[in-house]
Amino acid sequence: MLDFPAWKRILVLVVCLLGLAYAAPNFFPKGSFDFLTGGEAGSPLPGKQLSLGLDLQGGSHLLLHADTAVVVREQFDSVEDLVRQELLRGARIRMTETPRVRGDAVTFKLRDQGENDRARSLLREADPRLLVDIVDDGQFVITLPEDELLQIRENALVQAVEVIRRRVDELGTTEPLIQQQGQDRILVQVPGFDEPERLKQLIGKTAKLTFHLVDSSVAASQVTPGREPPGTILLPSDDLDGSGRAINFVVKRRVVVSGENLVDAQPSFQDGRPVVSFRFDAIGGKRFGDVTSDNVGQLLAIVLDGKVISAPRIQTAIVGGSGIITGQFTVQAVTDLALLLRAGALPADLTVLEERTVGPGLGQDSIDAGKIASIIGMVGVIVFMVITYGLFGVMADVALLINMVLILAVLSALQATLTLPGIAGIVLTIGMAVDANVLIFERIREELRNGRTPISAVDAGYRRALTTIVDANLTTLIAAVFLFAFGSGPIKGFAVTLTVGIVTSMFTAIMLTRFIVVMWLRRTRPAVLPI
Repeated sequence: MLDFPAWKRILVLVVCLLGLAYAAPNFFPKGSFDFLTGGEAGSPLPGKQLSLGLDLQGGSHLLLHADTAVVVREQFDSVEDLVRQELLRGARIRMTETPRVRGDAVTFKLRDQGENDRARSLLREADPRLLVDIVDDGQFVITLPEDELLQIRENALVQAVEVIRRRVDELGTTEPLIQQQGQDRILVQVPGFDEPERLKQLIGKTAKLTFHLVDSSVAASQVTPGREPPGTILLPSDDLDGSGRAINFVVKRRVVVSGENLVDAQPSFQDGRPVVSFRFDAIGGKRFGDVTSDNVGQLLAIVLDGKVISAPRIQTAIVGGSGIITGQFTVQAVTDLALLLRAGALPADLTVLEERTVGPGLGQDSIDAGKIASIIGMVGVIVFMVITYGLFGVMADVALLINMVLILAVLSALQATLTLPGIAGIVLTIGMAVDANVLIFERIREELRNGRTPISAVDAGYRRALTTIVDANLTTLIAAVFLFAFGSGPIKGFAVTLTVGIVTSMFTAIMLTRFIVVMWLRRTRPAVLPI
């Protein structure tokens, strides 16, 4: 155990120097080392600082409920459109009851029951997923398999998480936590963001953008909601008429261009007014060009979340695949709208179930309390080791300080988020870091009492205590891994720092302390060990 070849010495020195390099940026102002990383979070070079969690940095906490039933309803609306397209328009099959969505099914009834088999075949050919049943009175009931509905809900939740992540990332925040909880909930934590109301508005807004042609053949004042002419829908707007009432538009139900074809949206100005400039992909640009070419002089309604935000008249064909959205916007409104359009639309409506805001002052109090606890714990351990083991205790204390540096370096390099439970894990690690040295030193004392020489006692102490040290740390490491795998939020933060602390303390105890002891033994060749 006292054989310490050159490659091991180099390894210990390199690890310690890298630890110092990766930990050092935390003691300088933010951005001081951007010249090394180029400001990129994924850069492998040192220069990144430790990320602080919501409880330390302050920020916003939201627990959201995703209404995935809306997505299922939209799926059955598509099935209803499919029935109309295939049977009514395509096959010209007459019905006594037109297709209608009822719960999680689409129902209709044919005038000629002899057409039932033909209709069933056409529908199954159009969409093999459909379950087509015919009840006793000849009514068709079309449903989807349970696993298909479950997959639709799961996909909607995954998509909602990704859209929220893109929206929050656009805010320029650091290390937001966005994760699914259960089957219909999403947890959002944004450290350092002190505008909770704006965050709720940006996250909760569906931002579903569509373009529709306005039906100018009928006046909106003559249309009653729910009794619109076939193929149209009555939508409100933010504009007001002379009497102060909202202006409504009768728009054609068919979407001529969808917001899904947008590739970019940016805030801009036109004639001194804030506007949003947008750009379509190739498919959207072609559709937009075709629609504007064929409908010059018509009104084109730009609809966001079921409300007409602008309805300009098409003056000429727009074939460049880009355009602008005008309206009664402020600078902040066009900035947020452009952000929402770039991030994409939410597949389901979100409801805020829980909201918490942590002030930076409370976070700073937690940091200060954590620092005090860490310092007191470290000073207590250092003093105990020096009093109990003398010079060997000093060697263990040097390794303890290096251990703290390595923990900070690993957390900074991984860009792990440090939370209050994480600080608790570090404080626990301070005590655990010297535990291995205590086992080794006590074993050395025992070997000395048995009459061994100093060098022989040290060699036997390290060799015979190694198995116990590995077993003790391995069992703790297994517990930490399970905490990380099955825990969430604060539990994960504690598990991360505990895992990193176990690994670094094993390195400092087995490699670094032994390296210091071996170098001291070879230089002094003591007759009596000061332990």
